[in-house]
Amino acid sequence: MDTDLLKTGRFRRNEHIKRPTDIQKLFKTGKKFSTYGAKLFCLENELGYNRIAFPLPRGYGNAVERNASKRFSRETYRFLKAYLNTGFDILFLVYPGNDSFLSRCAQFKALCKKAGLLRDSEISL
Repeated sequence: MDTDLLKTGRFRRNEHIKRPTDIQKLFKTGKKFSTYGAKLFCLENELGYNRIAFPLPRGYGNAVERNASKRFSRETYRFLKAYLNTGFDILFLVYPGNDSFLSRCAQFKALCKKAGLLRDSEISL
């Protein structure tokens, strides 16, 4: 087995989508996939790696809840990024409600499977 797939690695700076124009482009032209409590927008990029953003809808709790939600999302991506196909811009949008690491992993895995981003669909959580 490839040892790179076993490492979760870091969530590097170049993997963040930072520019508002890039985020708006994903909302407008990206393919949309949804599941209960979350949506995923994806669009191919010209890079050899994935970039991702974790926006939250307006009115998403207080600052503590927003930070915890983003932390769950970042850790979920870091945990599953070794199993994703590369070359995509991804926007992972979650809604208030069932906030836990395991539920976030299940949401992200289901959405990536729908989008065809998973290399191996038999990932155990």
